[in-house]
Order: sequence, then structure tokens, then C-alpha cells
Amino acid sequence: MAQTNQAVGEDLAQTEDQLRRLREEHQECERRLEEINQRSLLSQEDEIEEKRLKLHKLHLKDRIEMLLREMSDAKVSA
Repeated sequence: MAQTNQAVGEDLAQTEDQLRRLREEHQECERRLEEINQRSLLSQEDEIEEKRLKLHKLHLKDRIEMLLREMSDAKVSA
């Protein structure tokens, strides 16, 4: 069943909000990674956190790209 223009607009607004939050979280991961990499010697905990942050950041990037594709598809079909 086709969505109304209002429903599509609301979906896009929610997607844009989610996209903004994901980008902010991605930037926070980047900031934290920079902090860790400023240290001359990393502890084992730092190394674990660095790996966790890198994986999380990659996951966020994938989600951002997925949302951008969905938004593009929604705009094309609208």
C-alpha cells in the first residue's frame, strides 16, 4: 500500500533525525580514538577500547550509508 506524502515526509524527518544522531555518535567515536592515539603508550584497556571504537565506528558508517540509500530511494519513489 502506498504511503501518503505526509507519511513519507514524516518517515524522512525521522530518518534525518536518526542520521544526525548516528553522525554525532560517529564523530564522538572519532574524537575518542584521537584521544587514545595521543598517548605515547597504550595500556591493554586502551587497545581494547580502540578496537571496540573502530568496530562501532564502522558499524555506524554502515548504518549511515544504509539510511542515505533509503532516503534516496524514498525521494525517487515519491
